[in-house]
Amino acid sequence: MERRSFVRHAGLAGVLAAGTAPALVHAQASIRWRLASSFPKSLDTIFGAAETFAKKVSDMSGGKFQITTHPGGELMPAFGVVDGVQNGTVEIAHTAPYYFFGKDETFAMGCAIPFGLNSRQMTAWMMEGNGLKLMREFYAQYNIVSFPGGNTGAQMGGWYRKPIQSLADMKGLKFRVGGFAGKVVERLGGVPQNIPGGEIYQSLEKGTIDAAEWIGPYDDQKLGFNKVAPNYAYPGWWEGGPQLDFFVNSKAYGALSAEYKAIVEAAAAYAHVDMQAKYDAKNPAALKQLVAGGTKLFRFPKDVMEAAFKESMELYGELSEKNPNWKKVYADYSKFRAEQNLWFRFAEAGFDDFMQAQKL
Repeated sequence: MERRSFVRHAGLAGVLAAGTAPALVHAQASIRWRLASSFPKSLDTIFGAAETFAKKVSDMSGGKFQITTHPGGELMPAFGVVDGVQNGTVEIAHTAPYYFFGKDETFAMGCAIPFGLNSRQMTAWMMEGNGLKLMREFYAQYNIVSFPGGNTGAQMGGWYRKPIQSLADMKGLKFRVGGFAGKVVERLGGVPQNIPGGEIYQSLEKGTIDAAEWIGPYDDQKLGFNKVAPNYAYPGWWEGGPQLDFFVNSKAYGALSAEYKAIVEAAAAYAHVDMQAKYDAKNPAALKQLVAGGTKLFRFPKDVMEAAFKESMELYGELSEKNPNWKKVYADYSKFRAEQNLWFRFAEAGFDDFMQAQKL
């Protein structure tokens, strides 16, 4: 087949698969971007998603498109990356959108809200529902083009000096909880703290906080939370499927060629899948090691779960009355969630419920 015809008909994906990408991108300009992460470099899973993305961009561009990755605090504070991208200080960030609910609560729906979508449902909403379209319309106000950039899967419910035995134990609890969930914890009588991942251990150790959640066994073990708070809760009702995002400055993205834009999209999609695969593969062994080392697992009591659900639904109703951005996105999100839960109830949940009761 004549080369020009092949490129035109096969498209970028076919060209890359055929191994002809270097010739295709040879004429492209060399580009160097900086990526600011919200996460510490020690976490190979969540910070590693940014490194995976950058490597794929380099590989697919024949080394012409280079992105350097920087952990939280190196170029800017972990919670300063939206401002950094919005202002063009960096071209791209990798973060959890719900960290920025203080700017607008709608950010949280790009990541996770209490009793929201699980990871597969979140990806479905983004890719086949209206999620990506709606969130990009919202992020455009901040000069951002977003790309799904990973998911942890359902998280654990955090580390506690004393186990939570009833709703009364939530009263006055100084709890490090990521992003938007703090609004619900506060309505339950707790005192939420929004602390970057790299600072949680010291806060627990010093007694500045009574409890903290991060992600799950693999990361939590690396961060050593079990050494200072032995009681480990589940499930993380506020993070059933938290999505990470790559936030790209709209001007920087608009300046890319069509080929480079396709490479960014493909690399982000790869990192998105790769990140959860790593968590799903690494969490089981880490949980076994934690329990063997003395970690005490406990399930949130029913009254905590029911109260948290009630407060969450009331909060979403209140936000829909006062925040037009939230109202627009949540109307679609909540409809999609209801349909997904109806389906998962019969297929996924039915299968999982049986299999997890078996001795394999």
